[in-house]
Amino acid sequence: MAALRHRAPDAKAAEVRPPGGSLLRAARWLLPLPLVCFLPLLSVRGRSDDSTSAGNKSVQRGEAQFKRSCAMCHGAMAMGGIGPNLIESSLVRHDQGGDLIGPVVSKGRPERGMPAFPVMTSSDVSDIAAFLQARIDAASVASSNGLASDESLKPLLTGSAERGKQYFYGAGGCSGCHSPGKDLAGIAEKYNPTELEGRFLSPHGDKVIATVSLSSGQKVQGKLLHIDAFYVAIQGEDGWYRSWPLSQVKVQVNDPLATHVELLGKYTDRDIHDLFAYLETLK
Repeated sequence: MAALRHRAPDAKAAEVRPPGGSLLRAARWLLPLPLVCFLPLLSVRGRSDDSTSAGNKSVQRGEAQFKRSCAMCHGAMAMGGIGPNLIESSLVRHDQGGDLIGPVVSKGRPERGMPAFPVMTSSDVSDIAAFLQARIDAASVASSNGLASDESLKPLLTGSAERGKQYFYGAGGCSGCHSPGKDLAGIAEKYNPTELEGRFLSPHGDKVIATVSLSSGQKVQGKLLHIDAFYVAIQGEDGWYRSWPLSQVKVQVNDPLATHVELLGKYTDRDIHDLFAYLETLK
């Protein structure tokens, strides 16, 4: 899906009501995941008959279409980004050839920030469904091999929970935003080991807020949709889309996940293992 861009001719904000009352932020930096969290794309093998060949081609077409239209929000492998993880979606897992995801794709979910794709054909949706099913199958294979079972805890649980607790309340600064008795209560039961490790290393879901200061002194605040070297775009609380040339305004960005990004450059291997061991005690 091509990123929607609108550049105002001057510092006055250009206001455009987006389809469905919402726009998704076109991009944010990529966060590295631990290798154990990457699942290989399923390669469908077996008889070289027509049905298998057609299935492979449908998956390939679906992957290409997904990367063009969906990957910017749901991740290239459908494992989530600023949008949800589709591999874990109950709706996607119960879909048959696009019968459930088709209406969602064509109409969107404005209340959740998902735009509509009314021009996407039923064949495109069917191919995307085939690709997603292949990703689900790949995840199931990994699960059957122990990556998503209790057995996956053994190779990961090599750190010290006590040191991890000290890091949580000390050098890591985790306790400044999180509480074992509140938002992290029972987190070890909520996610399997590989998911838990991946989530604290590469969290997602929090919206980034930007405050734009105009030359007139007026300040406009809203959800950051896009920012680059040329312009900034936000969605205000009223649902309107606004953009300004970056050279004519001042922008202050408040990213709730900024600390997590900073920690990626500070973590040692021991820090990661110790913190994971501590989080595993929060059942």
